[in-house]
Amino acid sequence: MLVADDHAAVRQGLVLVLNRAEDIEVVGEAADGDGAVRMARSLRPDVVLMDVRMPGGGIEATRVLVREGVCQVLILTTFDLDEYVYSALQAGAAGFLIKSVEAPRLVEAVRLVARGEGVLSPEVTRRVISRFVAPAPAPARPPGLDELTDRERDVLVRLGEGLSNQQIARRLNIGETTVKSHVSHILTKLDLRSRVQAAILAREQGLGGRPAG
Repeated sequence: MLVADDHAAVRQGLVLVLNRAEDIEVVGEAADGDGAVRMARSLRPDVVLMDVRMPGGGIEATRVLVREGVCQVLILTTFDLDEYVYSALQAGAAGFLIKSVEAPRLVEAVRLVARGEGVLSPEVTRRVISRFVAPAPAPARPPGLDELTDRERDVLVRLGEGLSNQQIARRLNIGETTVKSHVSHILTKLDLRSRVQAAILAREQGLGGRPAG
C-alpha cells in the first residue's frame, strides 16, 4: 500500500503501524496529491491511505486514482467536516476515517478496503445517516437502476444495509465471489465508483436499511 500525507512525522507513524501487520506492506510514501497519483500509477498498490488537506489535494488525487481504476483509496484525515466527507465519497473513496482512530481499527480498515469492502468511521457514519434523516427532495431515479437483474437488486439492497460481501453471501445463500461479481456489475450499470456510493444510492432510493459503516 501507499501512504500519502504532507506531514513526515505522521507518515512515519502510519508506516510503522501498518508495517507491523504481517499481511500489509507499505511500498511507498507521498507528501502531496500529485505525488500520490504519480507513485500509485507506478507502484500499483492495492490501497492508498490518503490525507485530505495537503498540497495537490487529497480529494482530487482520489478522484483521479478511482476514475483510472488504479487502486482503492482510504481517506484518513483530522477533519470530519461535511464538505470533506461527501466530497471524498463522491470522488469514489472506499472509506473515510478520522486520524484519532486506534491502530488495530486502522489496520483492519486497510484490510477491508483491500478486499473491496467499504469503511466509515462512527463519526462519519452518523453524518451520513443524518443526511437521510433531514427532509430533502426525493432524488431522481438513476436510469441504470432499471437495468439491474433481480439478484443485483438484492445485492444492492444489502449494500444499503451496510453488509459486507461475506454477510451478503450468507444472507442470499450465494458464493462470496458471486457477490463481488454482482457488486462490480452494479457499480458499472449505475456509473458509481465505490460500494459506499452504491450504499448511499440504495438509501436515497429507499432500498436499504442503513448506510455502510
